[in-house]
Parts: sequence; C-alpha cells; structure tokens
Amino acid sequence: MQGTVDGFSYGAVTPLVAYLMACLGSALGLRCTTRSLLVTHSRRPAWLALGSAAIGSGIWTMHFVAMMGFSIHGAPIHYDGPITYASLGLAIVMVGIGIFIVGYRGATGTPLFTGGTITGLGVASMHYLGMAGVRFHGRFTYNTFTVAASVVIAVVAATSALWAAGRVRGFLWSVGASLVMGLAVSGMHYTGMAALGVHLDSVSHATGGAPEASVLAPMLIGPLAFLLLAGVVVIFDPLMVTSRPDWTPVEHKPGVPAAAVPSHADRRPALHGGHRPEHHGHPTPQNR
Repeated sequence: MQGTVDGFSYGAVTPLVAYLMACLGSALGLRCTTRSLLVTHSRRPAWLALGSAAIGSGIWTMHFVAMMGFSIHGAPIHYDGPITYASLGLAIVMVGIGIFIVGYRGATGTPLFTGGTITGLGVASMHYLGMAGVRFHGRFTYNTFTVAASVVIAVVAATSALWAAGRVRGFLWSVGASLVMGLAVSGMHYTGMAALGVHLDSVSHATGGAPEASVLAPMLIGPLAFLLLAGVVVIFDPLMVTSRPDWTPVEHKPGVPAAAVPSHADRRPALHGGHRPEHHGHPTPQNR
C-alpha cells in the first residue's frame, strides 16, 4: 500500500539546522581549498584533504539532520549502520577527487568541469546511498525526472563552489559562496526527497514517525567533532581567514633569481588609477 510521508515533522527546525550544517561544511572546505592555492606543493595535499573531509562531513551531517524530520506514517524507521557510514566515506572520497583535480589543474575549463561533475555526483551518491540505508516495512520508489533534476542541482552547485574556491580571495565573498553552496546542497536533498515514493508491505499498528534522536545522535557526533576541529584550524590560521594576496609569490616561480624577488614594500596594493605610493626620499637622520 502507498505510505504517507512527512519531511518536516519538527517544522522548520530541521531544514534550518541542516542548511547551517551544509554552509559550515562548505565554508570550511572552500577555505581549505583556497588556502591550498597559497602554499607550496608539498603542503597542498594536506589542505585539499582537509577541505574534502570538511565538505563531505558537512553534506553527510546536513543529510541526517534533515532526516530527523522525515517520518513515514505507520512505519518505524531504522538505519543500516554499514551502508550509512559507507555513504559518508563515499562523499569524502568523491568530493576529494573533484577538489584535488581543481587544486592541481586549476578552476577553469576542463579541470573545473571534471572536478565539479565528480564532486556533484559525490553529493548525489551520498544522498541516495544514505537513503538505501533506511530500514522500514516497505520500499522506496523514485521519480526518474526528479532524481535527474536533483543530480543536476548537485553538479551545478559543486562546480560553482569549486570555481569560487579557485577565484575568490576575499573572506566575505567566500562566505557568500558558502551560503549559496549550502542552499544548493539543501535544495538537492529536498529535491531528491520530493522524488520519493513509499510503498508499505502491510498495514502496521505502530505509530511510526521520525527516527529518534538517540538513533541519529551517535552517528552525528564524529562528523560534528571533525567540523569543529576544522573550524579551529581555520580560526587559528590568519592566511586562511584573510587570504588576500591575488598574486603568485615570485619566489615560488622557477628561474627567478633571489635578487629579482620584490620586497614587501613592492607588494603593496596599487591605489586607484594603478599607481603605488611613492617614497620621495626624505633625508634620514643618518644622512643629514
């Protein structure tokens, strides 16, 4: 028989908290990706790996916070542990592949398209594998067109976010990109849930309802702790927060002699009109 579902059992609380989790994971991941572009090649993998884990954990946490508000009338909900945790690993690995492609090949052209597509497919795969771990007395069916729309949303969102990570340097601009990414990830989730149909095996006398917090809370502790740790890294890394330089450090360019490396004074940003402040050679006390 056809089951009745409710995706908002707790009202606007779960969608709002889920959105914040998506924004947090996106913000930390994008800042780590941006930071990787400002360091030497030897340190780049660590920042990219941290960014991948942050985005993957944020997406996974967002999904299961939103699932706290999902209920099926007359069918208690449980989760298959291995499949549920496999969805977390899948999200981190696929997001990581996309981020590493952009981190090493650049956020333009083919690398951006390839990295964004893989990352978006990772977001969508995490969602549908996580749903495959839901256990109840029945089965899910999906509307193919709506599922395809959710995948497109995920790919476009991921590509836009990776483009922002490679292009945007200002902190506020990065926050804006994270808010957009969080909105797109949440939109992908609820679009995927809109594609859902529920068929119950038999009429149950159980009340059903959303999963108890005691079931989902242990699953969320690890990813939340990781997001907190990643946040601490961001806070205590000044370049991560500001990351203002739009130039590539000259000393990192091959074939440039040390004498040609400009001083810090030469790296001052240009004023309006393209002119730098000039020193007019006022005599110092030693020259008088």
